[in-house]
Amino acid sequence: MFTGIIQTLGTIRPLAGDYWQISCVNHASESVMGDLAYGDSVAVDGICLTVEEILKDGFIATASPETLRRTTLGKEQAEPRYVNLETSLRVGSKVGGHFVMGHVDGIGRMVSAQQTATSWEMTFTAPDAIARYIVPKGSIAVNGISLTVADYDPEISQFKVAVIPLTYAETNLRYLVPGSWVNLEGDILGKYVEKFLYGGKRDLAADPDASRDEITPTFLAEHGYL
Repeated sequence: MFTGIIQTLGTIRPLAGDYWQISCVNHASESVMGDLAYGDSVAVDGICLTVEEILKDGFIATASPETLRRTTLGKEQAEPRYVNLETSLRVGSKVGGHFVMGHVDGIGRMVSAQQTATSWEMTFTAPDAIARYIVPKGSIAVNGISLTVADYDPEISQFKVAVIPLTYAETNLRYLVPGSWVNLEGDILGKYVEKFLYGGKRDLAADPDASRDEITPTFLAEHGYL
């Protein structure tokens, strides 16, 4: 489990087979490499990967076919490829963002990024598998970064977030251009609410287009959530 608070940037490149090499790139690398051990979990752009070999300034991990299918690792992108890195949450540590599992639900694209007086307003697309968990002022992980949804337009499946300058400068958001792929993970709390509402009668994760009642404030009130 992670919190969506990025510790440092890294680069990633494919090796033979399903192996990937992740290397830290800046002065904050000690926050990741300081006590990194074989078998540890590290969120790489929001993807939970297991450390299989430790290098001087990084590590090697395996990405399964399912991971490649569901995440940006399976997409061709320009090099160098910068990734956000975060080690797993320790018991008793501060939770500065929200609970991020590292289990990417799907990928979206950046639509636009506009600088304002106090932040960057960034807009992303979201596939149906994630869109149903997006609510204004709720949490979403974009490339492993815990962000708050500022606005959501269900008609075009796009959401907007306001990114503070520190987050923009310290993560790979600053390298995104319109059309860039991003990993998206919906809030785990929304997934449990959905599970309780439907009682496990439908496998919505496997079939995002399955018929379902619309979750509205009225629907939640009728089921005791408001």
